[in-house]
Amino acid sequence: MIDLLVCYDVGTTTEAGRRRLRRVAKVCVAHGQRVQNSVFEVSVSDVQLLTLRGKLLEIIDPTEDSIRIYRLRQPREKHVEAYGQDKYVDFSEPLIL
Repeated sequence: MIDLLVCYDVGTTTEAGRRRLRRVAKVCVAHGQRVQNSVFEVSVSDVQLLTLRGKLLEIIDPTEDSIRIYRLRQPREKHVEAYGQDKYVDFSEPLIL
């Protein structure tokens, strides 16, 4: 699996922009977990990465919006520092409900 950080900035001054923002967020939620308003941590296979990237590129307007995809180094705990509210949940560990 590839661990990624997906960040986006979508122009929201128009209704079309607000619609794109909702669509981008929906795609990201389907592939990972929100850790900040426009930032998601995602764990995907090579094929899932191609699908994710393709969906996002179909949605955005490259003249108004931007998306950045960063590959996270492993192990995540060693390379990511989080302060304040950390909304990350390690889904590879057992979950207690």
